[in-house]
Amino acid sequence: MSEEAGRRADREVNSRIEKFRDLQPQARCEAVCTAAGLASEDQEVFSGRDALPLALANGMIENVIGKFELPLAVASNFTVNGRDYLIPMAVEEPSVVAAASYMAKIARGCGGFFTSSSLPIMQAQVQVLRVADPFAARQRLFAARDELIGMANERDRMLVALGGGCKDIEVRVFEDSPVGPMVVLHLLVDVRDAMGANAVNSMAETIAPRVAEITGGDVRLRILSNLADRRLVRARVEITPEALSTKTLQGADVAQGMVEACALAIVDPYRAATHNKGIMNGIDPVVVATGNDWRAIEAGAHAYAARDGRYSSLSRWEIDAEGRLAGSIEMPMALGLVGGATKTHPAAQAALRLMQVTSATELAEVVAAVGLAQNMGALRALATEGIQKGHMALHARNIAILAGAEGADVDRVAKAIAAAGEVSVDKAKEVLRTL
Repeated sequence: MSEEAGRRADREVNSRIEKFRDLQPQARCEAVCTAAGLASEDQEVFSGRDALPLALANGMIENVIGKFELPLAVASNFTVNGRDYLIPMAVEEPSVVAAASYMAKIARGCGGFFTSSSLPIMQAQVQVLRVADPFAARQRLFAARDELIGMANERDRMLVALGGGCKDIEVRVFEDSPVGPMVVLHLLVDVRDAMGANAVNSMAETIAPRVAEITGGDVRLRILSNLADRRLVRARVEITPEALSTKTLQGADVAQGMVEACALAIVDPYRAATHNKGIMNGIDPVVVATGNDWRAIEAGAHAYAARDGRYSSLSRWEIDAEGRLAGSIEMPMALGLVGGATKTHPAAQAALRLMQVTSATELAEVVAAVGLAQNMGALRALATEGIQKGHMALHARNIAILAGAEGADVDRVAKAIAAAGEVSVDKAKEVLRTL
């Protein structure tokens, strides 16, 4: 066990913080930092007090003119593989954090979420054009497998020393394309705790001249694939009917309604797009908060959802033999703990310390559990009161602010218009005039 893992094992987190939502932002920050045993410096970073200095921002990307902030929240109640986690989420949409936390609370009473994953294998593609004998060239590349793997690993000896590196190759032939036949070689690279883009891109560029010699063709693209279907994460949850009961509905009926709602996403891409967007509502905010590439995660998720030739649901919801609601998800998750903004952004580093994850694989598995929780929340709402009631009640704060409410009046106006069932700027202004 690593030194960091040992420190974490001595400091268990309790993700159940009583009356968390009722606290003010500073008190919430103090509560989560205390629960995670974080230093006062992390509390300062989370408070947003120049968390990303302009000079640092200017070094991260080009043409910097300032900084753009998103609300940073924490989803509580999560138990994954028997361990509690506090989940940082950077997101602007109301109801996302509330839904994740509430579903995690329900799941917590049923044992929480359970996850598994494959090795962190990323793929780099080397495209070869104008090959006279593409199928014979494919065989020649396989014959040179060990040589190509050796060349790739020479490019990143540090990764190899950490137990990663190029492990194998694949070669595909496309007989017909808009530019004629092509051969595409894949490097399969274990990137350990990195997202891996820089490592696999460098390896692809290193072997490209040799690939051209072997095939007799012209190499064009040398770049990673964001369809990381060798780097999969899985999460599952089992919920008793009793845990799903509401004041007006039996839990078994709620579970059946959720299964039926998921069924439409399985067969219909129009529903699947919205269904999967709901999953990403949970995943993207954690990816953003930890400084990872949320665009790569989105691209991989949606490509994987269409892997069978038709876009479909990333999750499945069923009723098991014991009558429990069983939810599961499987998808690519190329996240890293080293490199990029994850290492340079102070708030991303603090977010990772809050989660207390010790590997990119652990981070990916927890993120998948958050996505499943978010999906569970959306389906539960659809199977009960409908998606708008809860969403609009939480959106009421934004409407109150638009109407001109400030300070304590924001909550007063929000509660009034939500209770009236009229979440609009006009109604908010009317309520504000009466305060």
